Order: sequence, then structure tokens, then C-alpha cells
Amino acid sequence: MKVCFIGTGSMGSLLTEAFLKAGALSPKQVTLASRTRSKAEALAARYPGLAVADDNLSAASDANLIFLCVKPSDFRAVLDDILPVLTKDRIIVSITSPIRIETLEKIVPSKVAKIIPSVVNSVGCGATLFMFSARLNDDDRALLRQLFSSISRPVEIDEEKVRVASDLSSVGPAFFAFLLEQFIEAAVAETGINRETATTLACEMLLGSARMLQEPDCSPSDLQRRVSVPGGITAAALAELDRATKNAFSRVLQTTHAKFKEDLEKAELSLRPQKRRGPRGNP
Repeated sequence: MKVCFIGTGSMGSLLTEAFLKAGALSPKQVTLASRTRSKAEALAARYPGLAVADDNLSAASDANLIFLCVKPSDFRAVLDDILPVLTKDRIIVSITSPIRIETLEKIVPSKVAKIIPSVVNSVGCGATLFMFSARLNDDDRALLRQLFSSISRPVEIDEEKVRVASDLSSVGPAFFAFLLEQFIEAAVAETGINRETATTLACEMLLGSARMLQEPDCSPSDLQRRVSVPGGITAAALAELDRATKNAFSRVLQTTHAKFKEDLEKAELSLRPQKRRGPRGNP
């Protein structure tokens, strides 16, 4: 199997390295194309055998599986670049949530999947969100699940729920890192504890909590009950935290969904055919 990654920004590079480190792909199976060639060449230097193409068309020419790891505004130009080599048996994977599967199917003859990764996939953790086109058969779906199982837990969702699922899975690390940072800053400001010590303690706590929550008999509510004694210090602190954060995540979700609606509209507009003055290289 030959795999092409178009775009080596944060997520394109993350996925490429994660698959290579996990042994799910060998460097000789992978070809990269990037607007910033130096990023692709840096990956190739770390993984001998990995190929860097001169342009998008060359990268996709012999690929069975083509990952589009570019911004929504770049999708149309990239698709126009690679359309000459797209066939019904090739699989296009978009990792960009505002790009609809239905819209892609109107442009390309290939099979289409939308898979949303998370930054924590870089350490072999977290979920990846799977949405499949009806064009994919059972073998295609099994291939993608097997590939991503090497770095994550694949979870199939309804495309209409991609925003909230992304908030929980892909954006969630930033939300909880923000809250953890506030916890650390408050500890330092209120007590004078050494910042490095506070950071170590807080990060180890979060890691341990995550591992406990993977156990079948430990839900978020269960974990709170295990730590909190009625009438105790933790119970009093949880009551204060409840008052301070009341409806905070409802407002967060309202914000992400409003922005996502705007992004969907922009993405649909950007995927309309473009007039082009001449041949393109990279996206």
C-alpha cells in the first residue's frame, strides 16, 4: 500500500510520524507533498526511505490512500491538482471537519472518508473520529480502522455530530490544559509553592486520573466520589468549583458551534470551481 500525505503542517506531520513510530507504515510506503518543502524534508531526514514529491500530482500519482491535511481554503486547489490521477478505487481521507463528505463526492470519483485526529494521537492515546462515505466497502473501512488503531481508538460518529465530537476529543486537550494551567497558577499565587513542583504534581495527577477513568468501573462521577468525603475539604472545594464554572462548558460549546457554522459556509464557497491562470505546484 502506498500512502500520500498532502500538507505537513501540525496535523499532517503528527499523523505521519505517529504511523511511522507505531510501525503501522514504513517510510518506503509514504510520500509527502508540502507547500513548505523544508518541513517535508525534515521528516524525510528523520525517516530514511520516505519520499518528498515535487508537487501534489506527483505525490498522489501512485497512492492508494491520500490524506488531505490542508486548510479548508486550500482544498479546492489541491483537489484540482490531483484530479487527473484520482480513480474510483483510491481512498481520499479529509482530516478537516468543515469539509463535508457529500461535497467531496461531487468533486472526486474516489472513495471518501473524514477522519478527525487529536494531538494526543502523537503518543498513541485518544480517539479518532470516523465518518465514512457509502462508496467505501467493508475492506476499505477495516483498512482505515486498523491503521488508526495503531495510534488511537477509532470511534465512528454521525457527520452531523462532528463539531461536538471534535470538541470532546480533539479540542478537549486544549480546554483541560487551560484549566490545569489555571490550577497551577492559583497554587503558586496562593501558597508560594515552587512552580516546577506544582506543574509536576498537577500533570501526574491528570495522567493518573485519565488512567483511572479508562477502567470500566470508574466514571467521572465515580472518581469524584472516591476522592470526596461528605462534609470534607474536597466536597467544599467541589461546591465552590461548581459555582465558579456553572454553565461554562455550555457557553464554550455554543461558541464552537457558532464558529463552526461560519466555517462550513466558507468551506462550501471555497470548494466551488476556481479559475486558474496556470499549473500549480504545492498547495
